[in-house]
Amino acid sequence: MSIVLVCNHRDPKPWVKAFKNKNPNLDIQVYPDIKDINSVNFAISWQHEHGVFSQFPNLKVIASMGAGVHHILRDKTIPKSIKVTRIVDDNLTKDMADFVLLNCLYGIRNLKFHAQNQLDKHWEIKAYRQPEDIKVGIMGFGVLGKAAAKKLKLNGFMVNSLSKSRKKIEGIKSYIENELDQFLAESQILVCLLPITEDTKAILNHDNLKKLPQNAQVINVARSQHLVEDDLIQLLDDGHLSLACLDVFQTEPLPKDSRLWSHPKVSVTPHVASMTDPDSVVNQILDNFNRMKNNESLKNEVDREKAY
Repeated sequence: MSIVLVCNHRDPKPWVKAFKNKNPNLDIQVYPDIKDINSVNFAISWQHEHGVFSQFPNLKVIASMGAGVHHILRDKTIPKSIKVTRIVDDNLTKDMADFVLLNCLYGIRNLKFHAQNQLDKHWEIKAYRQPEDIKVGIMGFGVLGKAAAKKLKLNGFMVNSLSKSRKKIEGIKSYIENELDQFLAESQILVCLLPITEDTKAILNHDNLKKLPQNAQVINVARSQHLVEDDLIQLLDDGHLSLACLDVFQTEPLPKDSRLWSHPKVSVTPHVASMTDPDSVVNQILDNFNRMKNNESLKNEVDREKAY
């Protein structure tokens, strides 16, 4: 049995090293340099090309390199019999919460405004706002959403959440799906941490973004398919939205001709809100590899119907 690494835009060498440090006898193959396709039972994937896994006849499990799995699930060539797992890691969770807090502070302290003025060599003082005066709405209240909410509360922000079912966390007001309009109306900063499903695709569209308060900020650290980029740009240009902090995009790397690069109200980061450390997660992946070999239930297995 062997493990194959299929990872576009990621350096596989740290992953190979992490696995070999744990078990020097592991057979680790890196796509496309495959010695024996029939030996591959377990794959580790990031942004693979669709159809690539069809060449491995004995594949049983595909593990995502990160918390997200949409890059795997959107490949409809993968048989339903193949199980999919995701990473649940304290470091990833902490990093995401830190990144959300950073972008919230970035907005209320006008740092995008001042960065642009620095480029223009223009000196202008602009009053900033306090966290205690700002309501942050978090769409998606799983592990990452809860961690971000707690960190924001600790730093003075008011926090609301949106999820399928009502949640009970002290100091955080919980909204459910049929209360979306009220949730949006109260979100001075909107943070998207939703899973991508048929129901959440394009949820950040013109109609919904227009329901945010005047001068609201949008932070998307979930999936690019949640956001209709042209609708966002229109509302930024119209002055309804004041800032968008985007870490995920319809096309990655972001094309050089995208308006998002140079838009004065957009902050672009290259999908770095939380990055998997191979040394931190190798144990849980190897645990699932051994569970697969022993026909045991997998940890952090994704429900392919729910898509999370």
